[in-house]
Amino acid sequence: MDTEAQPTQRDRSSRPSAPDVSPETRGPEGPEGRSRFAFAGRLARRLPGGRVTATLLVCLVCLLAVNAFVAQPFQIPSGSMENGLRIGDRVLVNKLAYRFGAAPRRGDVVVFDGTGYFGNSDYVKRVVGVGGDHVVCCDKEGRIQVNGRSVDESTFLYPGDSPSTVGFDVVVPDGRLFVLGDHRARSSDSRDHLGSPGGGMIPVGDVVGRADWIVWPYAHLTRLSRPSAYARVPGAEGAHG
Repeated sequence: MDTEAQPTQRDRSSRPSAPDVSPETRGPEGPEGRSRFAFAGRLARRLPGGRVTATLLVCLVCLLAVNAFVAQPFQIPSGSMENGLRIGDRVLVNKLAYRFGAAPRRGDVVVFDGTGYFGNSDYVKRVVGVGGDHVVCCDKEGRIQVNGRSVDESTFLYPGDSPSTVGFDVVVPDGRLFVLGDHRARSSDSRDHLGSPGGGMIPVGDVVGRADWIVWPYAHLTRLSRPSAYARVPGAEGAHG
């Protein structure tokens, strides 16, 4: 709602006349305003294509800023996250998801820099355990347990795959993540690097962001939501005490 009072005809007619202001002293039309516009005009004239090129350069700078600080597309290079993510899919990674105090949660699909842990590349996996979690494979029914709670991964696990053919019993250090691929038979993940530096656990600081959308191809367009499988997993406090 517009809360600014509108002057009546009487107000306008009774108001003293404003002093004559020369064009040189007017705000945006004054020397400072003209100098800004003149500089933009001179810059456009010096560029091949003029204003069109200048506009494209501004758009490019904005795009690079978004790519660096807000969101970034990544292409899926392998089948380790099938069927949810297929080879060639492009996902949009939210680089602000874990800023301002937020942290990865169980079930999130994250992209991280695996240098020194998995290999000199970026990887995409699902978070199964966070700092302090006790992760075990497997219970009597072959399911992974987190903090003593068995997790039903059937909604996202690749059809026909078992939760793991490799047994493990680990406690995730603070500030690190235990990650697995959804296509366990084709995924090199934390299970395969338990004897490597860091024990196969990914530092939270190496996480690029959370994969929130499949954006290409258009037929695969979908939002990647956190599954409910981990909703009943208790906190790590006292889980392995």
